[in-house]
Amino acid sequence: MGWVFIAPFAVVFVAFLLAPLAYALYLSLFTKGLATGTKFSGLDNYVRAFSDPSFLKGVWFVLRFSLVLIPVQMAVSLGAALVLDSLTTRLARFSRLMIFLPYAIPAVIGALMWGFLYSPTFGPLQQIASLVHAQAPFLLSQDNVFYGLLNAVTWQWAGYYMIIIYAALQGIDPTLYEAARIDGANVWQIALRIKVPMVSSAMVLILVFALIGTLQFFSEPQILAPIANGSITPDFTPNIYAYNLAFSYAQFNYASAISFALGIIVFIAVYVFMFATRKRGSSLS
Repeated sequence: MGWVFIAPFAVVFVAFLLAPLAYALYLSLFTKGLATGTKFSGLDNYVRAFSDPSFLKGVWFVLRFSLVLIPVQMAVSLGAALVLDSLTTRLARFSRLMIFLPYAIPAVIGALMWGFLYSPTFGPLQQIASLVHAQAPFLLSQDNVFYGLLNAVTWQWAGYYMIIIYAALQGIDPTLYEAARIDGANVWQIALRIKVPMVSSAMVLILVFALIGTLQFFSEPQILAPIANGSITPDFTPNIYAYNLAFSYAQFNYASAISFALGIIVFIAVYVFMFATRKRGSSLS
């Protein structure tokens, strides 16, 4: 009976995840040319991927983006969770909903909204700047696109991470706070020395989610590319590069290899992070 109950999920899981992955892996091992046809190339596509300047440039961008984005997201979500955990009024529920609301908005809709806000012609930033006869900075220009995307992604995901941390805070025994107050601890000391260490496991989970998601960055730059005036190129991130190779240039074999090469990088990055945090946790214990 157990197999009967899991069969619907198993069928969907195999049909829409395992089978496409297996087929993409199969494609990545072949090369198709107009003159040569389809031939087995083994790991040649992977060797080409890890020496491809466009792929390496995209990987370097998402790595730099992760190093800035993840600490910013963690700081915003942790700060919001700590503030909401200390509130006991009706405003707390409303505030929690408002902070979480951006996550409920589809990423495509959110990116289109930020495209409107960043617009140098009819966006509100330019309208406000025009009141003082100034030119608002275009946050999708070559020099500012990093920060424009950073702002949009932080807005999209900080509320989701806040809910995870807030749920972990709600699981802490309140008697710990009372004991700390009796010992003379103030609000800041309780937050930094009790609350933050007690939710460290939830923060590690969030960091893993954020790292995986950022290395696979796709939706926001892909949607904002048409209005970015060339700042977001076809090889801006590895996922965008693979997408354009497959659906703009019909290089499905090499695009599959690019996707799996990115998967290898994501796996290595997450493994190194988990290994480092486990070693740190063992030394602290």
